[in-house]
Amino acid sequence: MPLDAVCVSALAAELNSAAVGAKIDKVQQPEKDVLLLSLRTPGGNTRLLLSAASGSARAHFTRVSRENPAAPPMFCMLLRKHLTGGRIVSVTQPQGERLLDFGLTAFDEMGLERERHLICEMLGKHPNLILTDEEGRIVDCLHKIDAEISEKRQLLPGLFYKLPPQPDKPGLLDVDEAAFAAALADAPPEQEAAKWLVQRFAGISPMGARELVCAACGDAYARVEEIAPADLTGAQAAFVRAAGEGRFTPCLVSVDGTPRDFYCFWVKQYGDGAKVTAAESFSALLDGFYTERERLEHLSRRSQAVQKTVKNLRDRTARKLAAQTEELKATYGRERLREFGDLIKANLWRMERGADKLTAEDFYAPGGGSVDIPLDPKLNPQQNAARYYKQYSKAKNAEKVLTEQIASAETELDYLESVLEELGRAETEKDLSAIRRELIQGGYLREQGGRKKMKQPEAAPMEFHSSTGARILCGRNNLQNDQLTKNAFRGDTWLHTQKLHGSHVIIQTQGAEPDETTLEEAAAVAAWYSKGRGGSKLPVDYTKVRYVKKQPGAKPGMVLYTDYKTILVSPTEEQIKALRKG
Repeated sequence: MPLDAVCVSALAAELNSAAVGAKIDKVQQPEKDVLLLSLRTPGGNTRLLLSAASGSARAHFTRVSRENPAAPPMFCMLLRKHLTGGRIVSVTQPQGERLLDFGLTAFDEMGLERERHLICEMLGKHPNLILTDEEGRIVDCLHKIDAEISEKRQLLPGLFYKLPPQPDKPGLLDVDEAAFAAALADAPPEQEAAKWLVQRFAGISPMGARELVCAACGDAYARVEEIAPADLTGAQAAFVRAAGEGRFTPCLVSVDGTPRDFYCFWVKQYGDGAKVTAAESFSALLDGFYTERERLEHLSRRSQAVQKTVKNLRDRTARKLAAQTEELKATYGRERLREFGDLIKANLWRMERGADKLTAEDFYAPGGGSVDIPLDPKLNPQQNAARYYKQYSKAKNAEKVLTEQIASAETELDYLESVLEELGRAETEKDLSAIRRELIQGGYLREQGGRKKMKQPEAAPMEFHSSTGARILCGRNNLQNDQLTKNAFRGDTWLHTQKLHGSHVIIQTQGAEPDETTLEEAAAVAAWYSKGRGGSKLPVDYTKVRYVKKQPGAKPGMVLYTDYKTILVSPTEEQIKALRKG
């Protein structure tokens, strides 16, 4: 995880300046591994989040409201007893450790002021929250660790608290230039420099190591032999100085609008492959990163069942379509069946009952010659001829039926692909609920529960404004696409990606022609909210709403349009955010 000892030192400095002196008003435990401390500070009320969840252990101020359970857990009750009304007097980080020690003063049952420590361990395998008394004895901990879990270190009430075992390697921030240069001289030349840093020194994550290597040579994945020793040594010295002087820049790394990483220094290793933005504080960075990640994970869990159903339907439809296509190909040779019937009728005089084949002159063949026609020995000559005519007629009818079935299956497959595309870009619970409702109306899903649920208000289409002030609307799902196009003014401009699933987009011009800038920006919106997101030079068709028609019985979102023109666009996340904000 990128929250290494360097990041924790930045976090400790920030919390020490903002949380020291704060009074603890409330202690809450909204989730199994998450604590919320409501603090009263001279600057106003705030909330401190402490998490011991695996993969997301952290400590920071938060603005996100969380729902509390009906009955508080025992650990929460104990903390309320010991901490409510107390004050934070210090926030420290033991040298090179991924933990924060919140020094506290609180009053006991006798009204006497006591020293307490709430320790947030942000370790990889066993993150934890631990309360100790003035003697350093553990009062309680969120995750109890006995000898069966760890022979080296136990965390149980009544035991004295001890820091995690020190790694048998020096911390990167504790090594001077000479010691670093000596260690670098013994590094394997063929090994990636970032991996060598992580293996050789403590306190730095792979993310931080890659950033250090990138600062040295411009390539985060360079091997040791590809970097001048002086450059890597200089980069390490600069890294240590910046951390020692507190010159941190909390920044977020996102790809296609999705948070992917963060660090306490400016990140350059991704180049143009990611967007890097600075946050106002480390707390704001962590709060935004983990809130968005949790939201996406929650949406992903909620949509998994729907996605599985739609994918199964899509795969079944694709298999059915492939089988029908093969059947249709078999009907293309039906003329030969009719010719065999004709040849049998022309040679009835020479056929014997019980024969299994007829050898006759093929007057249908361009070059003449003879042909062997298989016969059913159980049938007489007239019945054999009738059998071939029947097979011909059946193949002829099958071609018509299969052509209709294939067209229907292709439409069905196209629609299911569009639903999967919708699910992939669902941003909120409302978006997901709207897609579920669409599938229920189409008979693909069943309504859950016997009770009639309260009808939820429909989410409005996404709204954008072009640089020249024109209003641009974009549908969130197929049902909304239909409504958006249906309710649009006939003279408005309608846009959609060419031959790609995506949203319907409307430029509201009340019949006037949109200017070139507005047209390009609306096309960028249509391309961004389509299956082609992230691509370049995407073709987007545009026409007047009056030329967009919905066929009776067509699937939601499926339309036909004429009199269109095409524009090529390469949308970016920054452009779409600016249009949406505007």
